[in-house]
Amino acid sequence: MGNASAKAVEAKAVDAAAPSNAEKPKLKPCCACPETKRARDACIIENGEENCGPLIEEHKACMRKMGFNI
Repeated sequence: MGNASAKAVEAKAVDAAAPSNAEKPKLKPCCACPETKRARDACIIENGEENCGPLIEEHKACMRKMGFNI
């Protein structure tokens, strides 16, 4: 009987954790927004980071839209 209550507590803990997992992004940050990432990286290599502000911000906006906290 002691084991039955322990299993019920474990099941409740798993159920409580499920909603927080649904809010996390499904992609890894390296794989999200490849188009804006490619343009941002090319600009930084060719022109330097200080000259690519708009592309950097566009990539950040895309990452936020994908669910990342940037």
